[in-house]
This record gives sequence, structure tokens and C-alpha cells, in this order.
Amino acid sequence: MEVVQVLCMKGGNGDTSYAKNSLLQVMNQKSNIVDKGHNRGNRNNLCCNNFPTSLCIADMGCSSGPNTFFALLEVVSTVAKVGKKMGLRLPEIQVFVNDLPGNDFNTIFTSLPKFQKDLQKTTGAGAESCFITGVPGSFYSRLFPRKSLHFVHSSYGLQWLSQRLESNKGNIYMASSSPPRVLKAYYEQFQSDFSMFLRCRSEELVEGGSMVLTFLGRRSDDPSSKECCYIWELLAVALNDMVAEGRIEEGKMDSFNIPQYTPSQGEVKCEIEKEGSFTVNGVKVSEVN
Repeated sequence: MEVVQVLCMKGGNGDTSYAKNSLLQVMNQKSNIVDKGHNRGNRNNLCCNNFPTSLCIADMGCSSGPNTFFALLEVVSTVAKVGKKMGLRLPEIQVFVNDLPGNDFNTIFTSLPKFQKDLQKTTGAGAESCFITGVPGSFYSRLFPRKSLHFVHSSYGLQWLSQRLESNKGNIYMASSSPPRVLKAYYEQFQSDFSMFLRCRSEELVEGGSMVLTFLGRRSDDPSSKECCYIWELLAVALNDMVAEGRIEEGKMDSFNIPQYTPSQGEVKCEIEKEGSFTVNGVKVSEVN
């Protein structure tokens, strides 16, 4: 079965849901969105030279936790501050929240009234100033008309790959025991996916538009280092024990691989430069403990 059909965070608001277990992502977003997206050169390109009367924003890989509207509130608040300094009112804002079709969009929209109250409190803008639309689909494909977006945000989404990788016997991810062909396959899939993402967004963004992308990445040059693979190696040990006990079929274990690649800063920059549509205005590395 294709990854796009099955991959999603756990929906709802239960104790094991993504909504109740995504605080780490929320904390990291607070320091990333405003600093990278608007307080540097992008703000001048997007707002100051030609402050728009309407603004289209896309949050790609929005999932269904509190970080969905947290990210959007940060972006809209920043636009409001820029407009206020220029003596201009907040433009009408169209927000597209995107994730794979299996995502729990219902939980997002049941949280909409709280977001509208927070927006009113933060910017003074009512619900008539910000319109929210759900867009199911893979961000490794075109999702919007040409030159229709002003700002794209994606947090903790682009490390997920579009395809399930080949057999990696005894492992469920890259590991120190994985053969070189497995490491190569993961990296090449990341290159293909990220390049496609950049190509699609370059078609959809207006001139002067910008993106803030947050990856789960690594400092090491070794993609199989414990920095990014240790947790999966521990899980593989547990699953292999279950195979030995006859609780899981060996064939199923060998065919299962986590469709994720945590790139280094150099690998991300390399793909951006190679694709050629975007310029990197800033990079910030945050350590996750």
C-alpha cells in the first residue's frame, strides 16, 4: 500500500493522540516562524514593497495538533505587526491547511473557534479577516494554482518520504548494520522528494513569496548515526524478539521500513541550490533533547 494512503499522525484528542503529544514541535516553531519568515529579508520582499490587500498562506503537513493553529497565529500576527508599522490594516488572509488524506481534519476544524478568539485577541481581527480551508493531498505534488501563494510553512513534515524503501533485513530503518545500498536508497529518495517539493512550490508561490521549513535533521554526516537512528534500532530489537517468539512473521518484519530521512544541513542546502528556484536567507539549528 502506498505511503500517501496510510501515513498520518494519530487523530482525536485522546491521551495517545498527536494533539496531546506534539508540545516539542510547538516550542520549536515559536522561535522559527517569525525569525526566519518575516524579520529578515523576506519581510521586505513580501510586505514592505507592496503590502497586499489579500494574502494566501499554506501550512503543509499541518497534522491535527495545537501546533497547526499555533503556527498560523504566529504568521498572521507577524503580518499584522508589519502592516501596523506601515499604517495599513490587516489584509484578508486565506489559509490552506494541508496534509495527507488520512489526516484528522475534523479535529482541526473543531478547534477553529478557539483560533478565531486567539486571533481577535492578538491582532484585533475577526473571523471575517481569516479564512481556513483544508487541502488533502501530498505536498510532493502540485496542490495550488500557479502564483497563488505568498507564504508556505512546513514543520516536521519534510523528513517523511513519499515511498516505502526496499528490504532491509533485520532492521526497520537505516542502521549501522545496513548495507550501503540501503543508505543510498534512503538518501536518493529524500533527494527526489525534496526536489519535487521545491519544484512544485516554485510554481505556486508569487514573486517575492517565501517559505519557512523546519526539518527533523542531524548534525552528523553519517545518516546511520545513533543521533537519528538509535530509537529505531531499539524498536527493531523489540520487533525481532517478537519474530523469534512467532508473534510477527519474519517476512513482514523484513519488508517494513520507516519512510523517513533526517537530512543534514549540508544535504538540505545542496538540494535547494541544485533545484535552483530558491535562495536560502537563513538557517537555524535547534537541538532537540
